[in-house]
Amino acid sequence: MSERETKGQPDPKLLELLVCPLTKASLRYDREAQELVSEMAKLAYPIRDGIPILLASEARSLEG
Repeated sequence: MSERETKGQPDPKLLELLVCPLTKASLRYDREAQELVSEMAKLAYPIRDGIPILLASEARSLEG
């Protein structure tokens, strides 16, 4: 197993391909918070054990 996999980091190549499921806009990876941020949708999608959870019901709102 690679060091990235043991630390639960997502694959950088995968991150380049992912888009927001609501807006289809690109996502910004926040390494510290372990989230993928959609500026257009104002949502932050969690990354758990290196797996992006791209469900609106699981996302954190960036508003308010």
